Amino acid sequence: MSDNDPMSAILYPVAADAEAALAAPLGRAAREREARLLAAGQPVAFLTRAVGPDFASRAAALDAFAGKVEDDRPGRVLSLAPEDRYCRLAELAAQVGGRRPVPALASPVLKDGRRWPAPLDEPVATVWRLQVSFWRVGATTEVSLDGPQARRVRRAGAEADRDTLNALTRQPLRALRPQQPLDIGLFEVRPPEAPHTVIADE
Repeated sequence: MSDNDPMSAILYPVAADAEAALAAPLGRAAREREARLLAAGQPVAFLTRAVGPDFASRAAALDAFAGKVEDDRPGRVLSLAPEDRYCRLAELAAQVGGRRPVPALASPVLKDGRRWPAPLDEPVATVWRLQVSFWRVGATTEVSLDGPQARRVRRAGAEADRDTLNALTRQPLRALRPQQPLDIGLFEVRPPEAPHTVIADE
């Protein structure tokens, strides 16, 4: 690929919810400013949501969403264009009593030369679901870069709803304090008798 060729970015659907993003989006955009234009100036937020029913096997999910996700099965190989890769299949724990089970935290055992407990005899039952990444129109939860860092919000113990927490996890990483400019090299020093000059240390 030539250095002058434009890079292909994923074009995410712009819609009010995940079902609309999969069926009839307003359009597709790679960047937030493009998504806002398609949403007629309304605020947008980037989300990933599950769509459709649970499938017992990956093959069944691939058959149901043929053409939406890449297929690597022999004889049915399908490779999507880079801009169309906004869907993926995810393996999730099967619901028990209407809710997905939360995995128990394993504690160190430190017994008989073993650090961790023996694994469960039976693996957790799993299902496959389609995950769609899209720009949601009319999103009210937006994280400002001028606001507090996610770690400070978490340490303060402030109550936050699901959308706020999701937005905080997608917040760009920021340093605790602004990075100072590097005025000299790693192996250079300023001699005390002439602080206006820089000399090599090695």
